[in-house]
Amino acid sequence: MNRTALSLLGLATFAAIGEVAPRIGLVPAAYAPPTSRIAVALADEAATGRFWLALRDTVLTWALGLAIAVVAGVVIGVLLGAVPVLWAVSSSTVEFLRPIPSVALIPLVVVLYGSTIRSTVVLVVYAAFWQVLLQVLHGVADVDPVARDTARVYGLGRWARVRYLVWPTALPYVVTGVRLAASVALILAVTGELVVGSPGLGKEIEVARQSAAVPLVYALVTVCGLLGVLANVATRAVERRVLAWHAAVRTEVGT
Repeated sequence: MNRTALSLLGLATFAAIGEVAPRIGLVPAAYAPPTSRIAVALADEAATGRFWLALRDTVLTWALGLAIAVVAGVVIGVLLGAVPVLWAVSSSTVEFLRPIPSVALIPLVVVLYGSTIRSTVVLVVYAAFWQVLLQVLHGVADVDPVARDTARVYGLGRWARVRYLVWPTALPYVVTGVRLAASVALILAVTGELVVGSPGLGKEIEVARQSAAVPLVYALVTVCGLLGVLANVATRAVERRVLAWHAAVRTEVGT
């Protein structure tokens, strides 16, 4: 049995347990409804325009925040990694800001932007940015010192060294950072919508909770999980395409 079949078997088993457990009284059905009721709630919700608007807002918030974080992380990471003086000056600031949880900024962004998508985008950018920045810094630091000195001896300018030496070395780290940031961005997008109240699936989950629509809560959470899976699959596909030349990816594809 191949890997895909085993994965589907695992999901089917999980769904079967979710169907049987509340029906035999193993868990209270009022708080853990059977899988079939969740599926019906999801189908009913999917028939409404409100659901698709919420899905669009969540995807838009995720994609916009992730794009800003990736661009900022790559540019600033290469700059700090390539210029030792800049890293020496900014490292303490980075170490101070990086551990601050994004959710701790929620009161601040609400004051600044209110319950809008902009507030959630700020949270997403802040959380995802550090994932990319740290990976880029590691990538730049991984440049072979001999290759760096050779490039300098042959008179390559700073831009040429970044393009032909630093970037190829850092690219696998960048892709890893984007993959990590994609998951973090989705978590913060839903969390921001849930707490801040900006439009999206998170807000719909909170509305369903307040309405005691338990099956709908589970259905929307399931949609968030599916979004996470799709985001991971997409970033994996990009990784295989961008790093097709890399030994690690070629080995993974060959297995």
